[in-house]
Amino acid sequence: MPRIFVTPLVAGEVTITGDEHHYLHRVRRARPGDAVELVDGAGLRAAAVIDRITGDHTVVRAEAPSPVVATPPYVRVLLPLIKGDRMDTCLEKLVEVGADEIVLWPAARAVVRLDADRREARLAKYRAALQAGARQCGRAAVPAIRAADSLTAALASLPALASSPAAARLVLDPAADRGTLPAADDVTLLSGPEGGIAPEELDALAAAGFASLGLGPRVLRAETAPLVAVALIRAATGS
Repeated sequence: MPRIFVTPLVAGEVTITGDEHHYLHRVRRARPGDAVELVDGAGLRAAAVIDRITGDHTVVRAEAPSPVVATPPYVRVLLPLIKGDRMDTCLEKLVEVGADEIVLWPAARAVVRLDADRREARLAKYRAALQAGARQCGRAAVPAIRAADSLTAALASLPALASSPAAARLVLDPAADRGTLPAADDVTLLSGPEGGIAPEELDALAAAGFASLGLGPRVLRAETAPLVAVALIRAATGS
């Protein structure tokens, strides 16, 4: 069944335009009477039936929205910018494996930098990629993404460990021994860039309560390590 993102999501007649209409009309070749699922990307979904389709919009009849119950743990990924198309691939796959939130952090050894004047345009591109990934893999909620000005700012934005006893913070470090995944309701994973995490950054992470986690004997690429870690957490918790 096609999944379409609509904001705001309400019961009754809903008009769909833009990329979502194009997806229905041109990609899925939908027709009046077809069933679709509407989602708002923030945790609501509603069943709907297509009423009519024109060249520039689709009209559906939606049932009352209902919340999508998220299964813990909540998984947050602190991700550096990665060179080239591998960044888009990493974001798409993070949606598929079950990341709930992505925070971009400016690693000292990152090859790519996010200029302030291009930040919003780049984030808009990334949000579109995350939404497309959510549609493809069947997720009703699109992971949130934001950019931090520094590692210090990224760490300051995290929920306080003292107020979340069932929280865990992990830094992916290929030099670390393979650890045991924690049983936690809130997990923050930080991964490094192609050049690795600088020693001073590791010190700051340790001071912030991060434990080192290795993922095996091989050094995984910057776009691979966070995917493997999230997938392992989801597999271990059945979520």
